[in-house]
Amino acid sequence: MNRRRFFARTGAAGALGLLASPGLLRAAEPGPKTRIHIVYALHAPQQPGPDWPNKGFDFVPVMDRINRELAQRCADFEFHSSLATGPDQAKQILEADRTAPPDGYLVYQMNCWNQVVQTLATSGKPVLYADFQFAGSGGFLTYTAAFLRNHTPNVGFVASSKIEDLVAAVKCFDVVKHGGSVAQFVTATVQARSQETPKPGDLTATTDPVKTLAPEECLRRMKSSRILAVRDQNAGPAEPLQGIPVDWVSFAEVNDAWKAADQDASRAVADRWQQEATLVEGVSRETLNASAAMYLGMKAVLKKHDANAITVNCLGGFYGGHIHAYPCLGFHELLNEGLIGACECDLQSTSTMVTITALTQGRPGYISDPVVDTAKRQIIYAHCVAHNRAFGPDGPTNPYQILTHSEDRQGASVRSVLPLGYLTTTVKFDQGRKQVVFHQGKAVANDPDDRACRTKLGAEPVGDIEKLFTQWDQWGWHRVTYYGDLKEPLFALADALGYKVVAET
Repeated sequence: MNRRRFFARTGAAGALGLLASPGLLRAAEPGPKTRIHIVYALHAPQQPGPDWPNKGFDFVPVMDRINRELAQRCADFEFHSSLATGPDQAKQILEADRTAPPDGYLVYQMNCWNQVVQTLATSGKPVLYADFQFAGSGGFLTYTAAFLRNHTPNVGFVASSKIEDLVAAVKCFDVVKHGGSVAQFVTATVQARSQETPKPGDLTATTDPVKTLAPEECLRRMKSSRILAVRDQNAGPAEPLQGIPVDWVSFAEVNDAWKAADQDASRAVADRWQQEATLVEGVSRETLNASAAMYLGMKAVLKKHDANAITVNCLGGFYGGHIHAYPCLGFHELLNEGLIGACECDLQSTSTMVTITALTQGRPGYISDPVVDTAKRQIIYAHCVAHNRAFGPDGPTNPYQILTHSEDRQGASVRSVLPLGYLTTTVKFDQGRKQVVFHQGKAVANDPDDRACRTKLGAEPVGDIEKLFTQWDQWGWHRVTYYGDLKEPLFALADALGYKVVAET
């Protein structure tokens, strides 16, 4: 029975359980072959729920293509494949392989957080770790950084959108097959990645003078700000961040403000969005009206609490039935006005946005889940919320589209086609560490890929792209990106706060 028929007949659970007898992808030929076991780390062959890349995504054609390309391009290799959701299935794979151990493992991170590669790394065999980008990238970056930090001796990695780069990395397994050490295999993957990564391009950026505040004035404005954190049904004061007051606000309060929003005013906001957007696709007028009411409701809550920033546990609130519209379009509007609307009740990113928006006198920040693609020498900042006034409330606008929230194809979110050619500064503050993580890049692309979040700003990093793989396990996935060369004022502000700046590149 072929794999497609098996999936159709037994379903995902049965397919994921079939680990003791992985399918042979390429018929053996005479002579010794380098035997590689491919392990795909994912929830299911067809994605059952909201997550990167999106609900309903069919991984089977993707896995078939990878299998086919490797079989065709690596003539001296023999490949087997298995699927695994987490550590238990990974352990079963290792147990099944004891009778005929492979020469190495290729672990493909297909969904973000399935912990499979960690178990396979304990085998001592050479492990090549690969990212299916805009799908597994969060876990890939976080787990790769941990391997690098812990000096895991047998794990190499490839982070590229080009199949040729994957093939070059796979061929590094031959180092061990022909008598080399596992450490030499890892070194070979580094060399292959370096050789295939384009050389730095022209990083000359479009002129963009930024008016920033002196550190003392910025600190004063931060203390006069206020963040509202909507995490659950609790309310009350929270610990300040960088001197910024923080209050917990309940879902119920936000939902009541949404219900109380003036319907005529909501329709007027929705009319404007519909007229301004270059595309509205998959989003009903009813959803636009509800999103506009959420925007007006959040503004009312901000006014009530004398606050200028709100961050909402949007997914938990929406899926839990506590709020009835995604706040994405409302965040978009708040950012354009010089206020702060921040995703996922991420207080670190929200306090970063309050800090840098104050420093730059109104420039909006863009929270993202980054992806690193060495084939393009880019870091791609991806999220379903973005402003379209990168230079502040009085600056020029850029085009934007209104689409569904990508992970679940529901609600309304924004694809902002952000300006190119400008230098960007990406940061995140951590009060506990008293540190700021920092890198810069030149905006070079808006990636239209349908996988993962809607807005995808691609930047060529300034500095060492290899170093960009090292901090994700310490800082989490989110980063906040601003337009402008903010290096000097950021360092001065960090000194005033007593924080250390950690350079990511």
